[in-house]
Amino acid sequence: MNNRLNRRQFLGTAAFAAAGAAVRGFSQVPAKEAAAPVYSTKLFKAMIAGVADDATCAKIAAAGFQGVELTNKTITVQQAAANRLIAEKHGVRIHSYMAGWAEFNHSDAAKRRESINSVRQMLRLASASGASTILLVPCAVRGIKIPKPSEFKIDFDPGTLMVSRVVDGDNAPFADYIKAQNDATRLSIEAVNELIPAAAEEGVTICLENVWNNLWVLPEFASALVRSFNSVWVKAYLDLGNHVRYAPTEQWLEALQGITAKLHIKDFLLDRAKNNDGSFVPIGKGSINWRSVRDTIEKVRYNGWVSVESTGYTDAQHAEICERFFAGRPVID
Repeated sequence: MNNRLNRRQFLGTAAFAAAGAAVRGFSQVPAKEAAAPVYSTKLFKAMIAGVADDATCAKIAAAGFQGVELTNKTITVQQAAANRLIAEKHGVRIHSYMAGWAEFNHSDAAKRRESINSVRQMLRLASASGASTILLVPCAVRGIKIPKPSEFKIDFDPGTLMVSRVVDGDNAPFADYIKAQNDATRLSIEAVNELIPAAAEEGVTICLENVWNNLWVLPEFASALVRSFNSVWVKAYLDLGNHVRYAPTEQWLEALQGITAKLHIKDFLLDRAKNNDGSFVPIGKGSINWRSVRDTIEKVRYNGWVSVESTGYTDAQHAEICERFFAGRPVID
């Protein structure tokens, strides 16, 4: 039986208000303090940088961040190990490495093999640097007719993950996309399964990110892909802002409960009349209800790193925004 995915209407940003209650004979609690919830889940803030040299790590520590996610893929394993020592000297943890975009669905088998080998090297670099994860985008689909974000209604087989429909009504215009999605799923599963032994050997988890690659665009479908591996070495890297145009961030967190290894934080302002259904904006200026997202993080019991992947503020301001978000307070005044 096919599993039906229905995209829910995006939840409007809820206004949060609270005031401290005054009791005669006692000091009144300030409203801001009274409104702050108490969370048991622990979050840690990180920046994204190319390498972990002295200057970069000093800057990260001075801004108030505890960790860093690295992006430079051209270094050697020896240089990655040196980066780890430098970061530790500054009290900074290299928690993840961006393997980035692979081409597991390339029409050329040699290109697919090249991508697999590249990810193997990223696992080695991550291990040497002390990172516990790599971020991986298995592939992308472009240049064909694809439904608008608000149109997606995906039917997929829960066993094979093969898609039969992507919108309500006539799917003939999207026949090429349906084929491309199914090819990408099949080839990505083959490639990641081949890489699992290398991930286990290096002690590094492969984390598949929700990103603008036009694939696995709804929460339950992305969750089904990650869960299909049934491996502790394959998890999700959830970007809190990337897929707001498909479904609210809260739905992504709930669908990926128990399989999310890391988070990115950014904001997105929905506008269905615009190209791409909106645009990325500085954190706190978009459509995401950050208090609701923090409550959902508590609900799904996520503990771990949150890397800032946003602009519009200084490093120190981003660190303060993270602290506000972690505490359930308004992220900006």
